[in-house]
Amino acid sequence: MLRALLEPSELTWRLSSGTASVLGLTRAPTAVPPTTAYVMLGDRCANDCAFCAQARSSRASEDALSRVIWPPITGEQAVAAVTDGFARHTIRRVCLQITGGPEAHLSALSAVQAISSVSPVPVCVSIAASTQGEIAQLLSAGAERVTLALDAVTPTLFEHVKKRSWAATWACLQEAANRYPSHIGTHLIAGLGETEEQLVTLASELFRLQVSVGLFAFTPVRGTRMELNAPPALDRYRRVQAALWLLREGLVQREELRFDDCGTLRSLSMERNALAELLRSGEAFRTRGCPDCNRPYYNERPSGAHYNYPRPLTQAEADREVSSLLEMLDFATTGSEGAYGQAHTIV
Repeated sequence: MLRALLEPSELTWRLSSGTASVLGLTRAPTAVPPTTAYVMLGDRCANDCAFCAQARSSRASEDALSRVIWPPITGEQAVAAVTDGFARHTIRRVCLQITGGPEAHLSALSAVQAISSVSPVPVCVSIAASTQGEIAQLLSAGAERVTLALDAVTPTLFEHVKKRSWAATWACLQEAANRYPSHIGTHLIAGLGETEEQLVTLASELFRLQVSVGLFAFTPVRGTRMELNAPPALDRYRRVQAALWLLREGLVQREELRFDDCGTLRSLSMERNALAELLRSGEAFRTRGCPDCNRPYYNERPSGAHYNYPRPLTQAEADREVSSLLEMLDFATTGSEGAYGQAHTIV
């Protein structure tokens, strides 16, 4: 049965190195184990995203995606490992990342059917679907969520970086969100040339549409068209993270946020101590996207600063991140000092 479901797919299956380790297929050490099994399905992509190691013009290794290595595996081995990992509570979800090509949809569909036929593990499919029919088929086959990655947040950036039509992609995403609320996701990448205001404004609209948003930091990869570009400044990323978490949680409205003439977030329109209390758990700085997705070290080295924390923060880490963030923002004078220092006056 399983072999028959996998036969239509002639594309390569790969597990991220962390996934292979946590599922017991390799002995490579993992500083933080992934809570989702990450599977890449396909060969070199037919699309040509400027930042992607799998882009058709990329000179990067075929087993690379962002900073992660993806060793090949058979479809049957992958399905068996994911099924066992979910049964043992080692992983909580599987994410199928589909490279573009003529067989992409058929391969994704057979993969979803194969996994769903043997396990109740939630399945997310990240794919460049172009029709509502394709999305409907994936959801009907057992996918819990379909992710249509925008990555770039403005039409100009999207068409420059991804060489595809923003209008068609945005229309497809909107219609899918309206048809399948809470079952559609997307990815946004900070550091492609957008302003903080542009990213936060688009994310706010996506939250309104009940689209889950996975926030990534641009990572330069050797061999791609953007290999010489710099990743985003960490302080800029922290401001965006905080704004998106507050918007997602319904703790602030887009209209309340204040940006300067350069599109930099200046104020979240709340009192300093109140903001510190809301953020003190550190949840705002953790990986966001589908439920149970932590993407360990996708954007950073284990020894470096975290863009997205793949685990709960210690209280010392949370206090440090909140303190740094508060120093970046403007606040109305309250006449008192909070746990994180003197208040600022809005200018």
